[in-house]
Amino acid sequence: MIASTQTNSPISGASGPAPVAEATARLKAAGLRITQPRLRILAVLVKRGLPVSIEQIHADLGIRACDLVTVYRCVAAFEEVGIVQRTFLHNGTGLYTLNLDARTRYHVVDKIGQTVEELDPETSALVRAALADAEATLRARGYTNVSHIAEFFGTPPVVSRLAAKVAAVPAAHR
Repeated sequence: MIASTQTNSPISGASGPAPVAEATARLKAAGLRITQPRLRILAVLVKRGLPVSIEQIHADLGIRACDLVTVYRCVAAFEEVGIVQRTFLHNGTGLYTLNLDARTRYHVVDKIGQTVEELDPETSALVRAALADAEATLRARGYTNVSHIAEFFGTPPVVSRLAAKVAAVPAAHR
């Protein structure tokens, strides 16, 4: 599975105040207050690097840091301002990642383990080019405000190879 959020940006896995400082500057520019829950949520997003669910963010914060509703509201505000990008698991669960450079990022989502892995730069470039061509075609046809969501889902190669080996063994020998 690949979802539209790749993490080869400088923010991915970054530590320290730089990404949080940039994010808070953008929140202030949008007229939003900088609160302790917002700072803590930003720190979790920086630490995680890969897309993460609201529930995972809340668990990383600790139950006493802030309530789940606050996490939902803060992440929604971050998404509206454009510093967080949403993607989805195969079952529709929303995942969020900090995205300060406003580039669409892409991930592979494992259908079995529901884990997210960043798409390699070469494949990401191919996807980006194909989607840019499709958007340009739609604009040429008169569409405005064109956007997209690209989701990729799959079974990891190791699991696929193992399943093929099991299928090749006669039933009497299993």
